[in-house]
Amino acid sequence: MNRTSLPARPSLLTLRRLGRFDALFLTASIWFLAKFLRYAFPPLFEPLQATYGVSNTVLGTAFTGLMLVYAVMQFPSGLLADRLGSVTVIVAGVLVATLAAFAVVFESPFPVLVGAMLVMGAGTGAHKTVAVRLLSRAYPARTGRALGILDTFGAFGGVAAPAAVVFFSSTPLLFDAGWRALFFVAGLVGIALAVAFAIWVPKRLPDETTGAPGVDAAADTDFRRYLELFREWRFTVFVAATVLFSFTYNGFVAFAPLYLTQAAELAPATASLLYSALFAASLVQVATGELGDRIGTLPVIVFTLGLASVALAALVSLTDTGNPLVFGVALVAVGLGSHGFRPVRGAYLMSAVPPSIAGGSLGIVRTLLMGAGAIAPAIVGYLSETVGFRPAFWLLATSVAGATVLAAALLLTDRS
Repeated sequence: MNRTSLPARPSLLTLRRLGRFDALFLTASIWFLAKFLRYAFPPLFEPLQATYGVSNTVLGTAFTGLMLVYAVMQFPSGLLADRLGSVTVIVAGVLVATLAAFAVVFESPFPVLVGAMLVMGAGTGAHKTVAVRLLSRAYPARTGRALGILDTFGAFGGVAAPAAVVFFSSTPLLFDAGWRALFFVAGLVGIALAVAFAIWVPKRLPDETTGAPGVDAAADTDFRRYLELFREWRFTVFVAATVLFSFTYNGFVAFAPLYLTQAAELAPATASLLYSALFAASLVQVATGELGDRIGTLPVIVFTLGLASVALAALVSLTDTGNPLVFGVALVAVGLGSHGFRPVRGAYLMSAVPPSIAGGSLGIVRTLLMGAGAIAPAIVGYLSETVGFRPAFWLLATSVAGATVLAAALLLTDRS
């Protein structure tokens, strides 16, 4: 009888090991849903224009509003996580985003749709900053790996959204609701994830339901505690580096397809194929996160930023060649460096701030970098029309090179 029970033991051991990652899986799944909901709107611009009779400018402004609300939520959500706990804030954010998704299901006037988009921005904006805080505490020895998996899940949410829009628009599901059925299904998934998260994660991290243990809640609301972090020059230098990177990445992602067709004179189909390779490189995030855990975050940060700098400079320098292979290699290298930087950036920041104010501190940093990212497309667009695409992209290359220099300075002066 003992022999017959032996084969079950490895399976039980494997299940127990996998069970340790329930918090990671649920957190990453919610981030996937958040990115999915956000990036489901751009593919819907054409049917929305036909339905409501509004211009692309109006739709673009509505989507900008969603993104601005998302950006504004970074610090408040982190602050609330410091006081109330990460679990409470994440569950509330999922439920708010789910409510907005259900509102989109019903045919309603355009202002109602815009209002739902803004509410969705608020709900999804409550996740990423707080998720980084939670995962850094749930997996302190493997924070880089956890954040790499989180960001990879999110990246594929953006990849899945356009395909889902096509599927629901062309398949008669849920009483021929068309693309609106997508948001109904997403809402159901959101409720399931919120319930599962509220049940399972507190068992893994009970402290995350009440805020940081042993911390004066009143002190958490003192904004000066967060600003004092910037008196530490290493923290300020790193924030400057990540802001410069965000400016480059968002400006590059917004105009890379047009650059390839107008400056490099590639065919639109070729440009789209090469552009997709930029996002396929997001799989590198798991590897760089793991590597950061093993050898330290700063070396990986310098390498990834340096790779993005060299690749972007090479892309601009070789524009006149018109060689798709050259541009493809350069784009993949930019993607590897840019995506690879994300998980180690989060891991470094969480190690640099006190645990009691980690959420709010990360919220401030993400607000700054997202603000820089928000203005980048406008600046690149203006420069492309006034002085040309190549000078505009040289500005982006200079920005990420500056981020690399700042990170290298931190590495050379690191005494930890």
